[in-house]
Amino acid sequence: MSTERLVYIDAIGGVAGDMLLGALIDAGAPPDDIRAGLRGLDVDDFELVVERTERHGVTATRVHVITAAPRTERDWTAVRAMLDDAGLPARAHARASEAFRRLAHAEARVHRVRPEQVRFHEVGAVDAVVDVCGVALALDALAADRVACSPLPIGRGLTSAAHGSLPLPAPATLELLRGAPLHGVDDDVELVTPTGAALVTALAGDRFGPPPPLTLEAVGYGAGSRDLPTRPNVVRVLVGTAVATDADRRRAAVLVECTLDDLPGELVADAAAACVAAGALDAWTVPVQMKKGRPGIVLTAVARPEAEAAVAEAMLRHTTTLGVRTVPVSRWELDRDWRTVDIDGQPIAIKLGRLAGEIVNVAPEHDDIARAAAVLGRPTKTVWTHAWAAAQHLLDRET
Repeated sequence: MSTERLVYIDAIGGVAGDMLLGALIDAGAPPDDIRAGLRGLDVDDFELVVERTERHGVTATRVHVITAAPRTERDWTAVRAMLDDAGLPARAHARASEAFRRLAHAEARVHRVRPEQVRFHEVGAVDAVVDVCGVALALDALAADRVACSPLPIGRGLTSAAHGSLPLPAPATLELLRGAPLHGVDDDVELVTPTGAALVTALAGDRFGPPPPLTLEAVGYGAGSRDLPTRPNVVRVLVGTAVATDADRRRAAVLVECTLDDLPGELVADAAAACVAAGALDAWTVPVQMKKGRPGIVLTAVARPEAEAAVAEAMLRHTTTLGVRTVPVSRWELDRDWRTVDIDGQPIAIKLGRLAGEIVNVAPEHDDIARAAAVLGRPTKTVWTHAWAAAQHLLDRET
């Protein structure tokens, strides 16, 4: 029997940072403990207000941040430094850092800049920083080992932002939700905010779907600021102990592949990258001998079933093939978690693989390794070794 603590996010009315924080407090995370953990943040004075409210007859907790400070624009470097200096518990720091890292990379893709050049507007303000760090601290208070999330409702329309009027979902939100299951609704309001998208993807990874097997211990409801006419504007969390089954680690997937003998070699890597950008979990090539003795390659991508069409279209667009093959498969997967280590001022994300709660794999993120190596002027293998050792030291301290 697993002893993993599981939190399942049920995005009934969508998800935003304040809604998720309210739901976790409603499920039992002590507000005073969260306030104490937030005191290390280098932000202007604020008050975390927790109150009861109701949405469509559902009693929920509403959280909002009161501050007299103007909405501050911060870049990713400043936010990262703030988190590093905040004195957050290790797991809370890792979760908050991963949410902001994903935000930075999503904004970078939208604006065609490097992540270090991204300047956060709304999500750099005091309330957004408090929401993200508050959620991370609340999960720590609930001793959550694993987080999963329901499919997300997506509305249409326009929203006001620092850049002007943006279509819903906001461009950064969609970048964050690549690979996540979405379902459209008729509401012309923002149901999933960029902060909410960053949190659920950072916390759940690719664990989206119906509630996994668990022994239920607590339920919490967090309310958004609006009272929507068509649905209760709440997010619900289920907290309990995970019940381990083989199905937890075996997930449906699909292989998408084509055979090529006329695509220039320098374009093959671009085609594989396009598949990953379209939602593939991985992509690779294998050399083969084709008809008439011609050398060729098989380009293969593995994706979730809901991403099959997008990955197939990417393969058709970026290669010379006239058709692709698809094969349904199953993948046995480790549960995944993230930590962040610092190598001479360079943050490096660490991916952890867990089997029934036990860490069986520790892997520094290669893109972070390559970036840090370039900045520090060191070989990538040296930075990788230091990052792996720092991760081991961090994990030893946690236990």
